[in-house]
Amino acid sequence: MSSPSPPPYRVGFGHDTHRLAPDDGPDGAKPLLIGGVEVPAPVHLVGHSDADVLAHAVTDAILGACGAGDIGELFPNTAAENAGRDSADFLHEAVQIATFRGWRVGNLDCTVHAERPKLSAFKTPIAKRLAELLEVDAAAVNVKAKSGEAVGPIGRGEAIVADAVVLLFQDER
Repeated sequence: MSSPSPPPYRVGFGHDTHRLAPDDGPDGAKPLLIGGVEVPAPVHLVGHSDADVLAHAVTDAILGACGAGDIGELFPNTAAENAGRDSADFLHEAVQIATFRGWRVGNLDCTVHAERPKLSAFKTPIAKRLAELLEVDAAAVNVKAKSGEAVGPIGRGEAIVADAVVLLFQDER
């Protein structure tokens, strides 16, 4: 008896957390990047790369969906070449890996959890930038923003968290 064919689609989930630091702190002012878009704020995310929490979550979702491990395996935070690196590079490479394995992005749904800055005005630009990086129409990308309701590290403004779910489908090209 032969095993059934795998379905022509796969789902991946990504999650990331980065702490926030004030721009007047010991590491100075840096841009706050979310989904490849600079968001004006007196704080920035702390990380080995540019710390784009949403780009990291989306990268992990794509890698997971196509069975290619996770962002830490491909872009370790111990590697000098990843220090300060643009997270759009990680996302681009994840899309290339998925493409090489015969998959294309169908759609992305993601949520950014942040008490501040408020992200409502940035959801559309973030969706457009992610669509460019994923090589899909902007209508295939949905970005949601949630506050921490003054609870926990998000609610206290200590961190930003992002979650992402991506659907890949077999590329018949």
